[in-house]
Amino acid sequence: MVRGQRTKKPPTGPPTRFSQVFAPPTDIFFRQLRFYLTPPWKGNPVNNRKLYRITLEVEAFPGMPATAAKLLPLLDNPDSTPSEVENIVKYDPGLTANILKLTNSAYFGIPTKVSSIKQAVILLGWKRLVQVVTTICMSGLMKKAIPGYDLRSGELWRHSIAVSVAAEILVEALKIPDADEVFTAALLHDVGKLILGSFVKKELAQIEEMVTKGIAFDVAESMVLGTNHAEVGGQILHKWSFPAELVNAVQWHHDPESCENSCILSDIVHVANTLGLMTGFGKAGEEIDIEPIGPVVDRLGLKAKHLEAMAQQTLQELEKLSDLFDLQQQ
Repeated sequence: MVRGQRTKKPPTGPPTRFSQVFAPPTDIFFRQLRFYLTPPWKGNPVNNRKLYRITLEVEAFPGMPATAAKLLPLLDNPDSTPSEVENIVKYDPGLTANILKLTNSAYFGIPTKVSSIKQAVILLGWKRLVQVVTTICMSGLMKKAIPGYDLRSGELWRHSIAVSVAAEILVEALKIPDADEVFTAALLHDVGKLILGSFVKKELAQIEEMVTKGIAFDVAESMVLGTNHAEVGGQILHKWSFPAELVNAVQWHHDPESCENSCILSDIVHVANTLGLMTGFGKAGEEIDIEPIGPVVDRLGLKAKHLEAMAQQTLQELEKLSDLFDLQQQ
């Protein structure tokens, strides 16, 4: 148990401002039609047209890749077995090849050559294999350029991998139990930028003006757009039926002090985000004055010297993954 760790019951749904927005029929066309005929901000507690448009984008956002979508529910099921994972993966030859390539990499350091999915499940563990599959499946989506955050193709992906590696280093160093999902939470912590980027681009001048006055980037997003990329990311993960702990970790990774349920992962991802930025590996598009919140660092029992050492360790581990995930800096 980590010093000061909060232990609360997970929520039953996504606790964001999105749930306050008027929800018309499920079909996107009719949602948009009704949006213009009867604006939902009239008489609604969330008096924000931009926020409503963002909710439409979230609902229209693509689902998880099929194989990953089948595997992820296994993470939240204590009765899942390695054979279930094997049976889902083995019918996708391209994915199988990538899994074996990654499993045999220096990053995992397995002394014997792994030649089958069954062997990979045994040596890595099925939860670890689910993380590997998620990483492979998400690479195409996360490599996209995001102009609103001044992120060129591949920059967000490199940052996300760096944060994932840093999160695992944190968990191992702090001996945090039952944190199997931390890699996936860290990998997807900025997925909300894929939706919010176009909205940020239109309002960038106003957001940047706020940032120059000392307002945090995510806070400026919320003030201008009615939400921020962390909240949008949490909604995407909720849509994809991720466990509540992962939804919280993404939603609160910039503001873990506001997290009320299952918050240890949000603490970890919050600090790992800083470690990822310290490595200079990739970009997040919000690097101004980012540092971990004091109470979070204290809760985890960390010091500045620990962060510097972990950032260096993160960079060393990333070098092992560079060729596998096309992580070369541009």
